[in-house]
Amino acid sequence: MNLSNLKPACGSTHSRRRLGRGIGSGLGRTSTRGHKGAKSRSGYKKKTGFEGGQMPLQRRLPKFGFKNINRKEFKAINLDTIQQLVEKTKLEKVGLNDFINAGLTSAGEPVKVLANGQLTSKVDVEASAFSKTAIAAIEAAGGKAIKL
Repeated sequence: MNLSNLKPACGSTHSRRRLGRGIGSGLGRTSTRGHKGAKSRSGYKKKTGFEGGQMPLQRRLPKFGFKNINRKEFKAINLDTIQQLVEKTKLEKVGLNDFINAGLTSAGEPVKVLANGQLTSKVDVEASAFSKTAIAAIEAAGGKAIKL
């Protein structure tokens, strides 16, 4: 046996249907599309959510809520993450560039420091925003929370 005489297993392949090749083939005339209607036409594509003319679900349900166009999306960084960063890099002042270099945020993304975890090192933290408990925890450890 070699590559030149390999064949697929018996019954595993099928020849494709040749549609629209005359009435004698049994697949001529309407070519399995039925009579009239959108699905029988060429170029037919069903629109997403189309329910055959019935009022679609997304139009039957009421609208609610709103999207605030002035919303500021912050990247949250916890105190325990800052503590790990300080232990690894031995920094006394942690800023946005340190977060970017550590891969915690991307450039131009505002950062908010949250008070999840413990901060034991005396460190000055620069960020776009702080939670009240995070400021208290940073100052309790002997550092400063500097808002940019």
